[in-house]
Amino acid sequence: MRVEYDARANMAYIYLVDGIAPGEAVRQVPAEDDTAILDYDAHGRLLGIELFSARRRLHPELLAGAEGIDREPRPPSRS
Repeated sequence: MRVEYDARANMAYIYLVDGIAPGEAVRQVPAEDDTAILDYDAHGRLLGIELFSARRRLHPELLAGAEGIDREPRPPSRS
């Protein structure tokens, strides 16, 4: 399992598999309470979960260890 977190958007993506290839997630199902979108493959297997309001729904330690996807790119280092 791997978690990506966008602090600016307050959204997280929880990967339940190592990676999701382009086009592999063929069905997106909103959760009944509209807090998440579930991504499924063609065989009906759950690949990942896009979670809204992540700070409220996930443990702070999980978010602290998540891969940030909202960081500013670093300038090239001068060697």
